[in-house]
Amino acid sequence: MSKIAKLFKGSSSSSSSSSSKSKHHRSRGGPTPQEAIHKLRETEEMLTKKQDYLEKRIEQEIMIAKKNGTRNKRAALQALKRKKRLEQQLTQIDGTLSTIEFQREALENSHTNTEVLKNMGYAAKAMKKVHEDMDLDKIDDLMQDITEQQDVAQEISDAISRPFGETFDEDELLAELEQLEQEDLDENMKSMGGLPSVPSTRLPSARPSQRGTMKKRAEEEDDMRMLASWAT
Repeated sequence: MSKIAKLFKGSSSSSSSSSSKSKHHRSRGGPTPQEAIHKLRETEEMLTKKQDYLEKRIEQEIMIAKKNGTRNKRAALQALKRKKRLEQQLTQIDGTLSTIEFQREALENSHTNTEVLKNMGYAAKAMKKVHEDMDLDKIDDLMQDITEQQDVAQEISDAISRPFGETFDEDELLAELEQLEQEDLDENMKSMGGLPSVPSTRLPSARPSQRGTMKKRAEEEDDMRMLASWAT
């Protein structure tokens, strides 16, 4: 055997061994979820196309059976038998599609859950890294310092807003104001001539006309007294 033949033979054997190793390695690792989902979708499309084909074939066989009818009973029966076999295949495909669809959805959900858990783990690691530089004791000390500074600021605000200088008793000022109002009222009453004096002796009984006049005068005196009481 020539050297060139040996060379080609060795290369072919090495390439075949490497390809078999790669296939063996891939079979051990298994397909990825994306690859499996893609394959299932391709299978669904193929079965859906076959469904359409079988439905058309069933319609054709029905037309043949109707066309022959009683004129060619054998051909009509053969068409109906083919229709039954096609319907059985169609039923099997329906069941297969349901199984594949269920498997694909379960695989998609598993893949989604895996990605979600992966991202949650990634976020947990990031959060842990952020908290590595935080000391709870330092945070407590910081919050305590903030509280103390807020108390100091409140004390300063109270001190600034507190009135200073001479302070007066508010009750004394109100009493003095009432006294001034009473003096002013007395001066007004004097300028008006004061209230009429009430006679101490009992007056003789008067006539009805005089009684009306006296009653009116008494009412006016009551009104004046009421005004005086309101003023005080």
